[in-house]
This record gives sequence, structure tokens and C-alpha cells, in this order.
Amino acid sequence: MNIHSPEKILSQAESICQQRNVRLTPQRLEVLRLMSEHHGAISAYDLLDLLRASEPQAKPPTVYRALDFLLEQGFVHRVESTNSYVVCHHFEEPSHTSAMLICDRCGAVAEQHAEGVEAILKSLAHSGGFALTNSVIEAHGLCSNCVEVEACQHQDACQHDHTLGTKKRGR
Repeated sequence: MNIHSPEKILSQAESICQQRNVRLTPQRLEVLRLMSEHHGAISAYDLLDLLRASEPQAKPPTVYRALDFLLEQGFVHRVESTNSYVVCHHFEEPSHTSAMLICDRCGAVAEQHAEGVEAILKSLAHSGGFALTNSVIEAHGLCSNCVEVEACQHQDACQHDHTLGTKKRGR
């Protein structure tokens, strides 16, 4: 099951936390809610700004502690190359390999299940005596909307937003 709606994400997370006997505190739930309503990846400081709407006293450690818990439970992924976080849409599967397709123009992040790659990684890990616990693959390029905008030949007579430029990766 691929879960996308904020309501389904939150209810699935609550159910999994009950099964695992771990505490999904109101702050952790609120951070997950904010992330589930945000399209694509979001930085910890952008999350903090959103969290301060309901919790004005929130500080960076508040967000980082919530993110650590959500990462530990597999509810979110860290996008290393952009130093941001994105909701996992396959977290009912405790162990899976995700491919993050990151748009360098608009910053959108799409998570795809990487089944064929997962088998290769497991084989490589096994042959090296490595115990694989988590793997996330990041690939950069352009999403379908940005491919269309980049290919547009009529910038003065179209509906596209041509103001966005290619984003620099945080490496």
C-alpha cells in the first residue's frame, strides 16, 4: 500500500507506534503532520518555522528530536544531498530500499521503490559480510513538469513559471 494523504500517513504512523510500543508524542505527530502536508522535502529549519505557528516556544532541538524519532521508526527519509527530510510513502514495509528522484529545478522529491536495486545491494552487502539496515538512493535530474518547462519554446506566451532556475546541490 502506497500512502499519500496526510490522514492516512498519521493514522498508519499511530497504528505502527502502538504495535511497536513506542510513544508518538503530540510534538512528533505534529512534525509528521506538517511534513505530510508539505509536498516534497523540507529542511529542519523550515519545519521549525511551521511548528512555531502552533508552538511558539519551539527550538531547533525540538524538531531534531522529533525527526530522529521519525527516522528511527522509518516514517521519514533524510535527503542527504539537500540536507532535508521527506515523508516515506512505504513505511508499512519496515525494510525497503528507496530511490529519491530529486528535481534540481523545483526541488520536488519523489520516492520510488527500488526493488531491482535492492536485490543488488543485498547481494553486495552479503558478499562483503555487511549487515545492511537501510539504504536510500538519491538521483538528481528534472521532474516531468520541469522537463516540460525547460523544453518550452514560447516563454512569452505560455503558462509556465520560467523564473525558477536550476537549484544548486548542497554537497
